[in-house]
Amino acid sequence: MAIPVARSRKRGNPNWGRPIPLAPGLPTEFELRVRQLQLTAELYISSRELRAWCEQNRNRRYVPELLLKAWGITVDSSFSDAA
Repeated sequence: MAIPVARSRKRGNPNWGRPIPLAPGLPTEFELRVRQLQLTAELYISSRELRAWCEQNRNRRYVPELLLKAWGITVDSSFSDAA
């Protein structure tokens, strides 16, 4: 009859000392809107819908500075979304 061999359990955290993996980046509201409108980077400036969205959300959401400059949209740095 065979006697079962006792295995020693590995104890502790096997990831000890390893760097924490980066979390996947989530898309910004701007990127979601661009995806919804099915625009490419070349069409950003010519899109009326995207410009209207950027004007409405310029103080609340991320909008690339290149577009803000191209459209002449100014951002109010003292704006607070807290109501």
